[in-house]
Amino acid sequence: MNLVEASHQALAKLESLDVGSLSDEQAASLAAELRALVNEHNYRYYVLDDPVITDPEYDRLFRGLEEIEAAHPEVVTPDSPTHRVGGQVLDRFEKVRHPVAMLSLSNAFDESEFLAWYERCRRGLKAQFGEDVQPVMTAELKLDGIAVAITYDHGKLAIGATRGNGIEGENITQNVKTIPSIPLAIPVREAEGLSVPERLEVRGEIFFKKSEFAALNERAAAAGEKTYANPRNAAAGSVRQLDPSITASRPLSFIAHGTGPVSGVALPDGQYALLQWLQAYGFPIEPNTKRCSTTEEVLAFYNHWNEHRESLDYEIDGVVIKIDDFEQQRALGFVSNAPRWAVAYKFPAQEATTKLLDILVNVGRTGAIKPEAKLEPVHIGGVTVSRATLHNEDYIVNRDIRIGDMVIVKRAGDVIPQVIKPIVEAREDGSKPWRMPTHCPACGSELVRLPGEADYYCVSTDCPAQFIRLVEHFASRGAMDIEGLGSKLAITLVSEGLVRHLADIYALTEEDLLKLDNFGPKKAQNLLAGIEAARHRPLSRLLYALGIRHVGQTTAEIIVSHFDSLDALSKASIEDLESIEGIGRVIAESIVDWFRIEDNQELIRALEANGVNTRRLPDEAPAADAETPATGKTFVLTGTLPTLSRTEAESLIKRAGGRVSSSVSRNTDFVVAGESPGSKLDRAQELGVPVLDEQGLRELLQME
Repeated sequence: MNLVEASHQALAKLESLDVGSLSDEQAASLAAELRALVNEHNYRYYVLDDPVITDPEYDRLFRGLEEIEAAHPEVVTPDSPTHRVGGQVLDRFEKVRHPVAMLSLSNAFDESEFLAWYERCRRGLKAQFGEDVQPVMTAELKLDGIAVAITYDHGKLAIGATRGNGIEGENITQNVKTIPSIPLAIPVREAEGLSVPERLEVRGEIFFKKSEFAALNERAAAAGEKTYANPRNAAAGSVRQLDPSITASRPLSFIAHGTGPVSGVALPDGQYALLQWLQAYGFPIEPNTKRCSTTEEVLAFYNHWNEHRESLDYEIDGVVIKIDDFEQQRALGFVSNAPRWAVAYKFPAQEATTKLLDILVNVGRTGAIKPEAKLEPVHIGGVTVSRATLHNEDYIVNRDIRIGDMVIVKRAGDVIPQVIKPIVEAREDGSKPWRMPTHCPACGSELVRLPGEADYYCVSTDCPAQFIRLVEHFASRGAMDIEGLGSKLAITLVSEGLVRHLADIYALTEEDLLKLDNFGPKKAQNLLAGIEAARHRPLSRLLYALGIRHVGQTTAEIIVSHFDSLDALSKASIEDLESIEGIGRVIAESIVDWFRIEDNQELIRALEANGVNTRRLPDEAPAADAETPATGKTFVLTGTLPTLSRTEAESLIKRAGGRVSSSVSRNTDFVVAGESPGSKLDRAQELGVPVLDEQGLRELLQME
């Protein structure tokens, strides 16, 4: 039995039993099994940088071992991994002994566990100080990177070391020096009252940004090299290189979250102030950190980032909560391998391992052939996942993903689940590499891969699958937004012959709809009302709805600001379109090619005949040449505005010459805040960025 199967069997045991009811013999046997598994996973994670199960699955194994040892103290062994911090130190690196141990953190997996931790801290502080204390806390996003300690001697970078086993780490000094965000020397900041410490150990995380990680894996896959399961393992593999030039070639980042021993300067008296102190010395910190006076504030911070973690360009797997005051931290002290004054409140799982049952291919609205994974159903983040994207043929072939493999699947928020990688160690004998089919599964036409494209295409104009997807897209919320016309009804309308061309949607009658299964008068009337409303959508929505390749919502808005009707656009040349900022050759050629097809010209005429708006509305008119107070300014939207949707607000800002960004920085000119604004408002107030409500935005844009 391989490691993955053994781990899944152990997880199944833990879910099916009450550890408190085990006999001493049963507890000893299961504890020994779990120790062996946890130790092997630690070796693969910390030493090989090649895990074969997900972090949440490892956490469940580790927690199970902790529970057994707590319920049956007689089975605890001195070498149990529950008493250790991390992995072993690699022999190929010089060892560095940490002057103060780098401990791990205890975990909380739900609100009750976090609140229980807080109450333990309160009881501990009352026992120490003799009075009831409600400690202030610092909440920090928990980056999924590799922990390091960087020591400066009289301001010069002297030693960089991994956490290792917490007592000893690996000397990675030369590799650390290649990371641009880590200062090689601490600057003198006498004007700010900061002198250079005699000795300073900065502790933090080295990590990959998600965008950089994706590019790294794509380059590795294309070169036939090892790909990494996640950014954390990529970061670990990059800093543990004997050749610093390899580390230097990889765009690693660093954030500081604390200090070890410090001499020659006075430290601030709390965690939040310490982070500001480190930032003043030139060390990057996580910008969303918040000082919280109550558990309610911490829970609001946790819930916000659990919902919005995908908006960040780096992986986070939870929130680290620390008692802010250092005197209170010292009073609370430590257990064997973790501080009592801190806890890692983990987010729900985003990844899981499961079996790839089959690889299916689907035909998109543009004829693109998209492979899709059929999975053994698995529970991820509160949702049962049975399908996941595999992107394209190159993605599958480069990662050698095969039918029958155990695979890691990731689901992040509303993003479509995707297969990350196969677990090659668990692969069954006799499995064969997957190959893309040569013919369209819907119409049997030969598939074509165009030069420079990652996808294969069915180029048949009579492919029914393409048309069904086009109808679905046409009616979708971002396009014509036809209430009640979803994917199931699109299939029905096409298969029943009621919709053979897009314009047929507007010719549907109540009599047509009542012939369909599950359609009563009320449902038919509601759909027809939705179709009627869709006759009057803005031109940019119609242009996007037509399904022209490479024309997304933003591109459609840009084009409509330069052409006042579909008729005018149909007469544009490639050169006309290329002259528009933001429109390149590929998009221009795609638009011109679409309008050259007589069937598409006929479609436009049929839409007009059915009363569909094909002209630019006043709200879509290009911005005036005169500058406005918004011209060249950067806006960030947060929260829910009283009357404007986010899309409407963005459109108004852009028409006035402004830009819309997703994050608040020193370059932000205005933050527009509505109800439940979240941390972006806090960040704006910290940086002194002007904050507008909807009325203020309207006044700035000279709408009132």
